[in-house]
Amino acid sequence: MSLSKTSLIGLKADTFRHPLDLEATKALKQIPGIDLIVRNLLGPIAEQVFYVENIASSILVGEQQLPELHKLLVSACQILDIETPQLYVHSSPVPNAYTFAMRGKQPFVVLHTALIDMLTPEEIQAVIAHELGHLKCDHSVYLTPVNLLILAATAMPNIGGMLAQAIQTQLLEWVRCAEFTCDRAALLVTQDPKVIMSVLMKLAGGSPKLSSQLNLDAFIAQARAYDEISNTELGEMVKATHTSQLTHPVPVLRAREIDRWSSSKEYQSLLQNHKVCYSSKVADRGGWRNW
Repeated sequence: MSLSKTSLIGLKADTFRHPLDLEATKALKQIPGIDLIVRNLLGPIAEQVFYVENIASSILVGEQQLPELHKLLVSACQILDIETPQLYVHSSPVPNAYTFAMRGKQPFVVLHTALIDMLTPEEIQAVIAHELGHLKCDHSVYLTPVNLLILAATAMPNIGGMLAQAIQTQLLEWVRCAEFTCDRAALLVTQDPKVIMSVLMKLAGGSPKLSSQLNLDAFIAQARAYDEISNTELGEMVKATHTSQLTHPVPVLRAREIDRWSSSKEYQSLLQNHKVCYSSKVADRGGWRNW
């Protein structure tokens, strides 16, 4: 299936960054020494661990290895105007994807096979684009070493516990806000909000057996019930407690955010200001049965 999309030449990260991401990033940078610790101490360790894991136990995607996945990666990078990172496929029963970049070395994206199994090619590209959003916005400076930093703070004597709690709260708040930005990056690549919302729906309750039976309109309507919880003080408190320790906003909230942004003047203006026609080939569903 051939799709014509807008390639966003000259796209800057701050033109699509979510306001909550901007605010949370500013707060995060105010933690003394955090940038130094992440880049110079924890970064090299995490980088080496991930590199060995990928080379030893994953498949490096390229023109001669899983070429259809490679095409999705390259076209997404062209649309977002970003250099192409390495892409690995890792065998795992847990549907997940993540990215890592540190100290100027080539970044990489990892897709788990369980996630690929339940998505269409367009949805897989949306996931890739989401991860590219982290690279485009330099989220990786803090994103991957989050748990390492929390452990390091916990190990500090006396004030370690209190410091870890404070850092954890701010880091998790930032990570959740950063996800909204990367969902926007996914929309800029797919240029179809229903593709993004379908991915979120499948992450919430999908599987290879159930994915074809899921109803996107019903999932979007489900988000209204979540919104209504905030109508009472108790409901808002329960929501805040529920999300405070999560690394991602709940799927229905992410779906509502992307639905709103897709119909905004900001989104439409962004596409128009960077408009360059770009045609990409997307594989038919039948070509992905092995995953």
